[in-house]
Amino acid sequence: MIHPHTELRFIRPEIGYGVVATRRIPKGTITWCLDALDRVFTPAEVAAMAPAYREILDKFTYRNAEGNHVLCWDHGRYVNHSFRPNCLPTPYELELAVRDIEPGEELTDHYAALNIARPFEALAEPGSRRRWVRPDEPLRRHRSWDRQLREAFRLFNSVEQPLGPFVLPRFRQRVEAVAGGRVQMGSSLETYYRDEAAPAVHDNGGRPADHPVAP
Repeated sequence: MIHPHTELRFIRPEIGYGVVATRRIPKGTITWCLDALDRVFTPAEVAAMAPAYREILDKFTYRNAEGNHVLCWDHGRYVNHSFRPNCLPTPYELELAVRDIEPGEELTDHYAALNIARPFEALAEPGSRRRWVRPDEPLRRHRSWDRQLREAFRLFNSVEQPLGPFVLPRFRQRVEAVAGGRVQMGSSLETYYRDEAAPAVHDNGGRPADHPVAP
């Protein structure tokens, strides 16, 4: 379920639609969480579908740590990629705003954190020279993502949480404990699905796929 203070808007022809904030969403707010209306498809179920359905799932789903495809029932499935995302997934089947999101600003994810199946070249983005998004990026970027998420969790109890009631019961106590500083947050690497079939790729500028990255 996507945050209620958002709406679907056409961004531009190269991107299509995206999810835009209609009010200010402060850092530390749950921007999305898995809920009972979302559909989860196992790899076997996806493989058994006709190609047309597999194309739809490839475009509109993310993969969880078990490699299952998750299809959001609402416009959360239209959240676009950014190399500098304002939302990041946690190990608790929810995403947090890792900085303040202003009205009219698009909500974005780093698609590598959503277990993409293959590398792709993204559109040029202000403030970043990067172009390629690779499936194995969480192995190198999770420490930076974890720092951002820990900072966001420190604000969790001081901001409005419209999606709080929808946090899955199996994670609710853990989320409350992390937000209250009673336990350490699990790493975002816990959401990583190691797909042995996913190919590596060279980044733009000729740098190898396993080059060190800045936080």
